Amino acid sequence: MLIREWMTKDVITITPDTSMMKASKILKENRIRRLPVVDAEGRLIGIVSDRDIKEASPSKATTLDMHELYYLLSEIKVKDIMTRDPFTVRADDTVETVALNMIEKRIGGLPVIDDAGKLVGIISDSDVFKVLITITGVRHGGVQFAFELENTPGTLKPIVDTLREHNARIISILTSMDDSSGPTRRVYIRILPMDRAEENRIIEAVKSRFSLMYWARDNVHPA
Repeated sequence: MLIREWMTKDVITITPDTSMMKASKILKENRIRRLPVVDAEGRLIGIVSDRDIKEASPSKATTLDMHELYYLLSEIKVKDIMTRDPFTVRADDTVETVALNMIEKRIGGLPVIDDAGKLVGIISDSDVFKVLITITGVRHGGVQFAFELENTPGTLKPIVDTLREHNARIISILTSMDDSSGPTRRVYIRILPMDRAEENRIIEAVKSRFSLMYWARDNVHPA
């Protein structure tokens, strides 16, 4: 899963000389949280967020009158408050790497640049959520089974065979483990919705044959 497949390509940008007031208006009107700052050639030179604007704005307890406040805000430029040389990613980076960087750096979005430093997109935590929704197949509903299996070859096959015996259609199989050399791994399998009686028979068959951590029926409308 590469960033280029999930990033927003038509990015709203501003210049360093854009006023803070205008930047704030753009953020609110477009319901976004950050704006890349580019130069005349489209190269990324900074980024400004709604938090930056909030921190640079006068306190509500200010003694300035309306005219003074308006003048002050109109004089503040994006270049005065933006984060310069922000952390960036490339379109061919993986979404998983982006998610890790977001968590470690505690940021909700990253500009995507090409080899010349030009902005080609932006990817946010919302985009990462879309990836999670897509790869799990949760939009289709169905039943999810969670297992803790021995971290050895062949432990998954009997489960898959059992599901196939009952004509279950598998949407996704996901594996997670904190330590690749650990004794166990967690496996999550989702099957497409079926007749409720058929689903119940599959659930009972799986419970009787395997060590099931849990199962969950997602009450969503099929996509």
